[in-house]
Amino acid sequence: MMKSSFKYSTIPLLLTSFLANLLTPDRVFAVCPVCTLAVGSGLFFAQRYGVDNTISGIWIGAFLTSGAMWALNWMKKKNYQFPGEKALIPVAFYLFVLVPLYFKKIIGKPLDKIWGLDKLVLGIVLGSIVFYLSEYLYEKIKKARGDKPYFPFQKVIMPLSFLAILSIIFYHLTKIHTHG
Repeated sequence: MMKSSFKYSTIPLLLTSFLANLLTPDRVFAVCPVCTLAVGSGLFFAQRYGVDNTISGIWIGAFLTSGAMWALNWMKKKNYQFPGEKALIPVAFYLFVLVPLYFKKIIGKPLDKIWGLDKLVLGIVLGSIVFYLSEYLYEKIKKARGDKPYFPFQKVIMPLSFLAILSIIFYHLTKIHTHG
């Protein structure tokens, strides 16, 4: 299949199309303003019920990484490519979530730190890395087996397992850090 060439004159058309889809959605995409609101709401309830921000951040980071990867794959299938897309798309995903959290003063609280780092930001970074690496590992394993997973739903179970393990580790670390 031939790769279509991207013309800079199509940028206004793509932006207009994107805005039209935002204003008149007929389906829900992996990450949208509603999803971002859901992340914020989930964080609020997690804080209310005592879940440490590091653990919340792990899952937010995985969510953002998953959304960015989904968007890049979707763009690749549709031949919507532009210079720097592999950096700009993930950056946009993170900014759409981190900037509002910063201005709402959820990120940057002086007493919400571990090892001198903001707990939520640390969790987001670690969750993003672990999710990405688990997806990478899954693809390597699948490729080594002739594009076949070891078991059904391995693509879902692997990242969820790694994220759960990381959450348990940080549950104990933050428990020790705040009580010990």
